[in-house]
Amino acid sequence: MAREYFDNELDKLKSAVLVMGSEIEENLVLVAGALIARNTAVAERLIAADLVINKQRIDVVMNSLTLIATQQPMAKDMRFIAAVIEIAGELERMHDYVKGIAKTSLEIGQAGTLLPSFAEDFPRMAAFASDMLSRSMVAFSENNAALARSIPKWDDHVDYLFNRLYVDIVEYAGSAPGLIAHANQLEWTIHNMERAADRVINVCEWVVYMATGEYQEFDSEYEAPPAIDRSNVGE
Repeated sequence: MAREYFDNELDKLKSAVLVMGSEIEENLVLVAGALIARNTAVAERLIAADLVINKQRIDVVMNSLTLIATQQPMAKDMRFIAAVIEIAGELERMHDYVKGIAKTSLEIGQAGTLLPSFAEDFPRMAAFASDMLSRSMVAFSENNAALARSIPKWDDHVDYLFNRLYVDIVEYAGSAPGLIAHANQLEWTIHNMERAADRVINVCEWVVYMATGEYQEFDSEYEAPPAIDRSNVGE
């Protein structure tokens, strides 16, 4: 009976993480669309949604710690719980990036500045990042290390688009002094999305640990250039 209760509680943790992942998958795409469409209502909703994601993460962590303290988990259970805590943290940080993009979207909209045509590539970045997250959640749900290992290569598509957009933004900023602030906002936006995809790679690393007991770092082939240091990205 005790083991049955414990297994049920572990299933609840898994479900909670999958719910977080599903919401963030959707919000990554929504926030890119909101930026392009200047949809302030969606941007404001995504900013408010961050409070819900934060609470979900805290609930996952607290429930995980309660199980450790009361159920004497075995090694395999401890790997799962450790992975759950770390993955929930990665998911919460991804949504910080969503919130940051939404805030920038509102700032751009209020300024009334038109988006340059190359910004239309931004939703493609979001689609790749969302798809990577979706695959990582399947790997997590299935305890599938092989699938988790196959996902980081897709980050190369995100980094390729980042690099291309980065060059476009630099050229855009240099075309007129008055565009520098606007270009800076666009750079912040693509940086947030690129970082969200990088967080998916971290999720994959924890899925592999959960499944195999070995922690393995993954690198993508392409690396985005270092962006401007923003200690408050997503805030």
